Amino acid sequence: MTKGEETRQFIIEKAAPIFNTKGIAATSMSDIMEATKLSKGSMYVHFENKDVLACAAVDHNMKILSSKLETQLRLGKSAKEQLFAYIDFFSNPINPPVIGGCPLLNFGTEADDTNPVVKEKVNNAIKRGQQLLSAIIEKGITDKEFNPNWNGAEFATVLFAMLEGGHLMSRMSGNNDNMKTIEETLKKMISEKLI
Repeated sequence: MTKGEETRQFIIEKAAPIFNTKGIAATSMSDIMEATKLSKGSMYVHFENKDVLACAAVDHNMKILSSKLETQLRLGKSAKEQLFAYIDFFSNPINPPVIGGCPLLNFGTEADDTNPVVKEKVNNAIKRGQQLLSAIIEKGITDKEFNPNWNGAEFATVLFAMLEGGHLMSRMSGNNDNMKTIEETLKKMISEKLI
């Protein structure tokens, strides 16, 4: 990387947890300047405006989430183990894998009516998550691990929605009790589809 690219990446890495914690609207360039110890002029050399930086921070947060999730999924040998690993990965919203909580939930909720670019980024990430889950189920069906009549796409939607809802409930209550209930329910549903 060139010096400029290194500085740009440094800014993104410092800004990403701030945007994910405070939100795009509530994060100011002053917040980023304080975290990076860079001047306003330096910031605007690398980013045209706050929206451009926010989009880069959204991408960075989602890349971190995806990378950590992939590492977790590799621990599962069977489709069932991979689905359980996926659930386990998201089972502790009070201490989430990304600083500030789930970036999909955080940025998606904020961008719903305010930022079509971020909304599209989150929507695409959700679709990728559902496709990943559906592919794991389809592999389990092919490997004769799961019932062949199981609709993987439908269950992927249910699993994804339940985990995101559990994340919100846990963050609001300040404990993981609701997520534990969701985790147990999802794992039971998966186990019922085993052959």
